[in-house]
Amino acid sequence: MNLSFFDQFTSPCLLGIPLILLSMLFPTLLLPSPDNRWVNNRLSTLQLWFINLITKQLMTPLNKKGHKWALILTSLMTLLLMINLLGLLPYTFTPTTQLSMNMALAFPLWLATMLTGLRNQPSISLGHLLPEGTPTLLIPALIMIETASLLIRPLALGVRLTANLTAGHLLIQLISTATTALLPIIPAISILTASILFLLTILEVAVAMIQAYVFVLLLSLY
Repeated sequence: MNLSFFDQFTSPCLLGIPLILLSMLFPTLLLPSPDNRWVNNRLSTLQLWFINLITKQLMTPLNKKGHKWALILTSLMTLLLMINLLGLLPYTFTPTTQLSMNMALAFPLWLATMLTGLRNQPSISLGHLLPEGTPTLLIPALIMIETASLLIRPLALGVRLTANLTAGHLLIQLISTATTALLPIIPAISILTASILFLLTILEVAVAMIQAYVFVLLLSLY
């Protein structure tokens, strides 16, 4: 029984072919495509307003030179947001619960930001490895510590997203299983558990949105 709780995190396969790529591309098909009409429908207007809001929130901490990353960061956040929210539906698979996928998203973009910083501002980028006024004896140790903390950033991004979504899905499945098991035995406790499950689902919707925002925001700040 305990092992079946983790079956939801297994990538679905069809004829031995993993369908994780299809599950990643499917949310993008739900977004309406822009057209050349003067008057758009409500869904297109809401999508445009939401994308503008995301772009504004992500670009506010950055200077004007960093605004060239607006397209890729906004697209990444929209993709993560759609995947996280659709993963809360019954009988669905959430690709962002896989550490391999999150690392595949975090590591290349983190490496791109690091290489861009080293190319444009090498002295400032290397200066972060050694704080000003450091005693001479502590210089080698601090350089090693700062380098390790720099290299662990993409791992922290992937683990944070994976752990939060995995914990939420497991908790929802545990409480829903308890609700179903208690219904024929103690209906009153089952109804109480169902109300807790409803509140937890609302919380997980908020967590799915916040984790997508935090992932992209920290990536942009790095």
